[in-house]
Amino acid sequence: MGRKSKIAAVVLSISVLLGGCSLGKNDIVFTTGLSANEVFKIEHEKVSLAEAKVYLCNYQNLYGNVYGIDLWEQQYQTDDLEQYVKDVTLSEMTRVICMDQLAEQKEITLSKEEKTNLKLAAKEYYESLNEEEKSYMDVSEATIEKLYENYALASKVYTSLTTGVNEEVSDDEARVMEAQQIYVKDQSRAGEASRLANGEDFRTVAADYNEAAQIDITFGRDEMPKEVEDIAFNLNDDEISGSIATEDGYYFIKCINKFNQELTDANKDKIVKKREKEAFNDEYDAFVADLSSSLNEKVWDELELKTDGTITTNSFFEVLDKYYQLEE
Repeated sequence: MGRKSKIAAVVLSISVLLGGCSLGKNDIVFTTGLSANEVFKIEHEKVSLAEAKVYLCNYQNLYGNVYGIDLWEQQYQTDDLEQYVKDVTLSEMTRVICMDQLAEQKEITLSKEEKTNLKLAAKEYYESLNEEEKSYMDVSEATIEKLYENYALASKVYTSLTTGVNEEVSDDEARVMEAQQIYVKDQSRAGEASRLANGEDFRTVAADYNEAAQIDITFGRDEMPKEVEDIAFNLNDDEISGSIATEDGYYFIKCINKFNQELTDANKDKIVKKREKEAFNDEYDAFVADLSSSLNEKVWDELELKTDGTITTNSFFEVLDKYYQLEE
């Protein structure tokens, strides 16, 4: 994965996207009580149209370019893509503002050194913008600096709420095995596939009967039906299970490697991240439950992305990560 792709992943890693226009479990209240230059308000904090456009421009280029293909240029489902970019922008900015207010409650602040670094980041990013981008965003270096401080503070809150999460994960809990599978939906086909018991080659039988997308698979705990997991994780290398009945069909599993060390180590990181996410969500959801919010529906609905090729900026988060290490 390239650096820009990694940054795109990091950008979303501290957030659980709110999905549409919501604040935690509450709907954002649609209103016309905001000015034409304001997008939304949560408690006392307002977000301007210029601030939202910075996120929009970067997201439209991060998500609108896949494997070097410009989806905007190809006119590939651009209406759906534009709505997705706007949803991500609203969700992420909402989350950041909420986290900043949680920081205020917990008296979490940025240090003088962090602010100095963020000021340098804002200068670098602002100077990277072309004149068309500056005009469309109607943005200043000071606005970029504010956005960077908001995002960095949100990242700091995430660190605070997830500090102390148990990072010890056993090999057994994280174990990932390599296997081959045959999956069929009905019992009669499962009976036919049982010719494996006669010593027929697993892959040959799988080619005739497997109804799953793949024959070769890797999986860890809680990724397969429990009936499959209970049997599969007790197989030795090259051992083949019998027919395993589940609610959705029948499985045959051949164990290729009962313990893949590399994939297991990577899965340990995923498990820790999941624990952190759960710890964060518990406190965050409780905090946002009572926050008041409003969205300038007219301004937001009428806002259009500029996808004529003049807006190319996509380094907002990459520059931020250069000067302030984002939580991954």
